[in-house]
Amino acid sequence: MEHKDALPKLTLFPHTAGVNGQGHLTVGGCDTIELAATYGTPLYIFDETTIRAKCSEYRREFGQRYSDTLAIYACKAFTSQALIRLLHEEGFGLDVVSGGELHVARSAGFPLDRVYFHGNNKGERDLKQALEWGVGRIVVDNFHELALLGRLATGLRKTQDILLRLSPGVDPHTHSHVATGVLDSKFGFPLTTGQAEAALTKAMSTPGLKLTGLHFHLGSSLFEVEPYLQAIDLVLQFAAQMKQRHRFDLRELNVGGGFAVQYLLDSPAPSVSRYADAIVSALVEQTGELKLEQPRLVIEPGRSVVARAGTALYTIGASKDIPGLRRYVFVDGGMGDNIRPALYDSKYEAVVANKMGQPETDVVTIAGKFCESGDILVKDVRLPKPEAGDILAMPTSGAYSIPMSSNYNASLRPAIAMVKEGKAHLIRRRETYDDLTAHDSV
Repeated sequence: MEHKDALPKLTLFPHTAGVNGQGHLTVGGCDTIELAATYGTPLYIFDETTIRAKCSEYRREFGQRYSDTLAIYACKAFTSQALIRLLHEEGFGLDVVSGGELHVARSAGFPLDRVYFHGNNKGERDLKQALEWGVGRIVVDNFHELALLGRLATGLRKTQDILLRLSPGVDPHTHSHVATGVLDSKFGFPLTTGQAEAALTKAMSTPGLKLTGLHFHLGSSLFEVEPYLQAIDLVLQFAAQMKQRHRFDLRELNVGGGFAVQYLLDSPAPSVSRYADAIVSALVEQTGELKLEQPRLVIEPGRSVVARAGTALYTIGASKDIPGLRRYVFVDGGMGDNIRPALYDSKYEAVVANKMGQPETDVVTIAGKFCESGDILVKDVRLPKPEAGDILAMPTSGAYSIPMSSNYNASLRPAIAMVKEGKAHLIRRRETYDDLTAHDSV
């Protein structure tokens, strides 16, 4: 049997990842074994250098092809005050989908005129808050919201810039749970049913609202660029028709996000430059053919900004051998802090952080501590012989794990640390048992 080591997997970890003289995984110049000892596990660590590099890459690759591009970060992937301040420094805007995310942005001092407020069921309280706080754009998702927002804006004597979210009916070839641009979706005004045109004329005639542009988001983890090309073609054709019929002027085109990241060694994702080439070429070509003024281009990367920057650390405990079938290795986290494998059948790699470079001799399945058979983090991964007390590290864990975490089995959400140049600091403390009962009443 061929024995391999974990070093090739370093390409899935943050840019600053390495191995020190003790054979320990390092990130941001910090020994992950020391981080686990200092802060406990489960522990999520984010590498500031990797986040900044990805922000710079998006600005550069899209900006050099289309100067009027605004990149806004999709907060649903992961948000914290520390991250939002960093994104502000990097010149990004924000995509928020709830009053809570909007509050976090405001509490971090982020300029709210660079915030786009999404969501398919924004409540009256959230919309009023957004209007009062001066949110830059509200992306309207349905007729109910269109009427409600118009009434609220008029009552507050404000004029709110809006985009209409369209459902272009394009198959993004991704998991059905995260495909959002198809016809049978809870999101947006469908193009093919006439509802998009009805929404556009309603928006243009509603006092207090200024229709600035159109938005679509096809889904998450799109490993192909063709769906973007199809959607841009359909939406720009719609814009041209609306210009002819209703004198609609398209000033912004928001193509959403969905840019994929590499989770497994054998599943590379397209580069940012590949997405930028495809999207910009389609936009320039189609606006030219349709005789449309070139609009501002807005992109909404989320996962691809933070996924690789994040690493999850766990302590290995017990194990279970089923001869001839499988060996389960248990860690002190699981679906409570990362439900993605159970929810989407998401795949990850893993390493033993204190045994980097040692031969990967054992094939094991990493299971969590929660009372569900589906609490599996990684199936059939090759590792050096894992033993109780070892530290398991899962790369590409920076997106969606923490936002979707829970207190299932009355577990505690993990601590989060940011690392850079050999220094680490907590950006979110671990929950305590008192936190679990803080909102209870008897």
